[in-house]
Amino acid sequence: MNEKHVDVSRDGAVQVIRFVNEKSRNSMTAEMREQLGAALAAAAQDDEIRAVYITGQGKAFCAGGDLHMLKGNSDPWAVHKRFRLLSRWFLSYLQFEKPVVVGVNGFAVGGGMGLAMGGDVIIASESAKFMAAFFRLGVIPDIGMMYTLPRLIGLARAKRFFFMNETLSAREAYDIGLVSRVVPDDELDKECLKQAQRLASGPATVMGLSKLLLARTFETGLNDMFLIEGLGQSLAQSSDEFHEGLDALLEQRPPDFVGATQRGRNKAKGKAADASKAGK
Repeated sequence: MNEKHVDVSRDGAVQVIRFVNEKSRNSMTAEMREQLGAALAAAAQDDEIRAVYITGQGKAFCAGGDLHMLKGNSDPWAVHKRFRLLSRWFLSYLQFEKPVVVGVNGFAVGGGMGLAMGGDVIIASESAKFMAAFFRLGVIPDIGMMYTLPRLIGLARAKRFFFMNETLSAREAYDIGLVSRVVPDDELDKECLKQAQRLASGPATVMGLSKLLLARTFETGLNDMFLIEGLGQSLAQSSDEFHEGLDALLEQRPPDFVGATQRGRNKAKGKAADASKAGK
């Protein structure tokens, strides 16, 4: 039986994914990748899950690649196979259609930092450190960082971070816009769960759609992006979340997006059941 590297729990409508292999500083072992991918796939399929919170246990968020594995698995086909397996869930993670909060506790090194950068809201503890580490090992930046980091902090700053093998403190990461806030170490979990619950209570489906469209902004011209916005809005304004948000504003009350989504699913199930009966 595989050792447990990822712990999965529920906090209301939030799925909590916690890296728990402290002896390896939560490095990206094969087991960790497999278990994380499975946890994300389950969250994507569960309609009751409206947001995800990812963090690490111990002194590190994620120490990056498993060095012992790399020592014996660096021939071209082994690396190719590893990245093809990784792509099966990591690309879905970057395009995950629900809000993702990442709580960075301690060190986020190399590919571990890449995992953190895949979140929508990144919150760091005061002791957090963001380390490049790739060129020290003699490899190129990976785990999506050549895509995410320039978009988050700009190409010139990303180059400097990689080439100078920099380490950023939590405060420095905040100052350049890499993380949304910095909190005391003992308040990280509480703050991240608070923000994840806040996102879960919002129009999570529409947020997921917005993520898909925003990911295309740097490669898409103005005319095409405006067309995409219009097509996306036609979907958003057909959603139960939109109708609830609009009614709440008109009625001057707080919106209940969770309830509206549930009522919509129940209505759809009722229609499906009626159609099934009619077909018999």
